[in-house]
Amino acid sequence: MYNLEKIKSEYQKVIEELKLIETSSNWEKQGKLKKEKEIYEKIIEKQKDLEEINKQSEEVEKILTTEKDIKLISLAQEEKQTLLDKKQTTENDLEKMLKGSDKENKGPKSIIIEIRAGAGGEEASLFAFDLFNMYSKYAETQNWQVKILNCHRTELGGYKEVAFQITGTDVYLKMKHEAGVHRVQRIPSTEKQGRIHTSTASVAVLAKPTKTQIQVKPEDLQIDTFRSSGPGGQNVNKRETAIRITHVPTGIVVASQNERNQLQNKENALAILQAKLLVQQEEEEAKELGTKRKDQIGQAKRAEKIRTYNFPQSRVTDHRIKKTWHNLETIMSGDLDEITSSCRDLE
Repeated sequence: MYNLEKIKSEYQKVIEELKLIETSSNWEKQGKLKKEKEIYEKIIEKQKDLEEINKQSEEVEKILTTEKDIKLISLAQEEKQTLLDKKQTTENDLEKMLKGSDKENKGPKSIIIEIRAGAGGEEASLFAFDLFNMYSKYAETQNWQVKILNCHRTELGGYKEVAFQITGTDVYLKMKHEAGVHRVQRIPSTEKQGRIHTSTASVAVLAKPTKTQIQVKPEDLQIDTFRSSGPGGQNVNKRETAIRITHVPTGIVVASQNERNQLQNKENALAILQAKLLVQQEEEEAKELGTKRKDQIGQAKRAEKIRTYNFPQSRVTDHRIKKTWHNLETIMSGDLDEITSSCRDLE
């Protein structure tokens, strides 16, 4: 069941945002907002039609229960059937509009996730790998495609950092609230005295821009090549196939060394760069408009501790919604549906 009040609220937000940027030159943003406004207006108007039909139906029912004139009853019965048909058609139309609205608001079909080991040394790197593994297995259950864009492995098999792209239906809708600091409490395999350690890893969820959203000028890029390195820093490739790109105007630096050829690594690095530039653009727009929009800017949530994974108690707690699950093993194996569903109402 849809929430009409929520739709009206979103409609008002779109109108307010349109007023604020009507003098700007961001034509793509204006076009998107105008399209959303039109969709919401049609839904609200169709809902009004449905309410009017229901009102008329109530009046017809009164006639059928109180009237004694056979001709009037006959006419009322005909009118009742006509209204039932109109109601069915209107409800079907409304359902299609709502599905279309949902489709428009589910976001991009591709996202880039960056996981970085935080406090905790090697254990944090192992936890970063566990998070990557969890998201990869969840992607399998959703029939999403996963592609590693860049990674930096450690000697024990962890990740100092890993960037990967996930593509599929509803991927942004389900994954956007994973952005933030994830904390793990467990006994590391290297711990000899059985003490529980606390480590962290940060997750950034970046929408992959369309070609028209972010255009990077070649003259703004400084591109360097280097040899791919493996755990411990040793070179694993004799040729300089790894790519490091510096976006000179912003100072953003990205790299890719996962592929065996330079061209593919360059494409991967550019994809990461464009996603980061989109985040920066959204942050600047949000600042100009005086809005938070934290749910749309994954980068802004990286300092916020959002979830704790307690292995001794087999417990996962999301601190934002104050909810706990006691099936940590299945969650780490990719069973994230209940968590992602519970987090959808976050603003």
